Amino acid sequence: MSVDIQDVKQVAEELGARFDEFKSKNDKRIDAMEAEKGKLSASVDTLNGKLTELDTYKKQLEEELAALKRPGATGTDKKAQAEHKAAFDRFVRKGHDDGLRDLEQKAFATDSDPDGGYVVPQEVDTMIDRIMGDMGAMRRLAQVRSVGSATFKKLVNQGGTSSGWVGERESRPETDTPTLSALEFPAMELYAEPKATQSMLDDAYFDIEGWLGDEVGIEFSEKEGGAFITGDAINKPRGILAYDTVANASYAWGKLGYIASGAAGAFASSNPSDKLISLVHSLKRGYRNGAAFLMNDLTLGEVRKLKDGQGNYIWRPGLEAGQASTLLGYMAETDDFMPDIGANSLSIAFGNFKRGYLITDRRGVQVLRDPYTSKPYINFYTTKRVGGGVQNFEAIKLMKFATS
Repeated sequence: MSVDIQDVKQVAEELGARFDEFKSKNDKRIDAMEAEKGKLSASVDTLNGKLTELDTYKKQLEEELAALKRPGATGTDKKAQAEHKAAFDRFVRKGHDDGLRDLEQKAFATDSDPDGGYVVPQEVDTMIDRIMGDMGAMRRLAQVRSVGSATFKKLVNQGGTSSGWVGERESRPETDTPTLSALEFPAMELYAEPKATQSMLDDAYFDIEGWLGDEVGIEFSEKEGGAFITGDAINKPRGILAYDTVANASYAWGKLGYIASGAAGAFASSNPSDKLISLVHSLKRGYRNGAAFLMNDLTLGEVRKLKDGQGNYIWRPGLEAGQASTLLGYMAETDDFMPDIGANSLSIAFGNFKRGYLITDRRGVQVLRDPYTSKPYINFYTTKRVGGGVQNFEAIKLMKFATS
């Protein structure tokens, strides 16, 4: 599909029109007599779903438009990658890997693991990354770093160096040693094993790259997307909701601070948006530039209905190309691995995820061809090594749906 700026503008205009209709009907629902509320609530929910569809579609069009404008590789790089792609195609279809290892090293300027399989061509790797990004918000929001070792280690300075004012001739006190925390982010192995028949592979019209990218990308996205939110760090990344939490007034390093919604499993019945404002201001000002809200789609549907003290909706659609929809002036991202609103649930996160959460990728995606284990199917054991965890506990805050 060819995408241009006019496509984005048309979707943005429809998004604005639908939001105006949503506001009107939601206002009527709030003011309606009890007997009419059920019918109006259904209409509001339908419009809420349409807003989500349009907002998501607008983001996808903007991402595709941006991808079309990215510069390509040099001529030498393209030639090496084309040779590798052709050799990889022969390997997948027929199992012939003559010269593939040398072409791989030439195309990617990296050493290969002879037992780990072959690195997939750039088109497949990009497709997998795109699908993973589309399905899980954390990979888009967090800092992503390529690493060359099994465990990435990082020192974080928590402050603690003494300072102050002194007179010109007064003695200077000795400087305290700053408080350093050592954090480790091990890269865990994520795998998928799609299967194909030899007749499929023999078909010259069978799109191997598209098939492998889709099959592996969806599986990887679901597994890592869930791990970045709720992973327990046992053979997987540690998710933001797997860390200890504490009321933000008692925040300490190593835990994530939360703001209570004011009601068990719900927003407070009086001035519910005030708690979201408190959540924003629980994050230090230095982290708010680049901060975003993160919640699932059902939670966002509830948040869209909230107003501020002046009766204005706190969610605003992005009505221009490149302009994101916002909540209280900040980007609102959805990730369905975030939990639904319930008693004591941590259903909304707000933070500067680039500074707060680190994702580590080790090497590329690799494939081992196995024609023996599941005859008549050929298995493609595909692996990716990825880690993740909180790297700055000050940079992410949560909303707990509880009274305190």
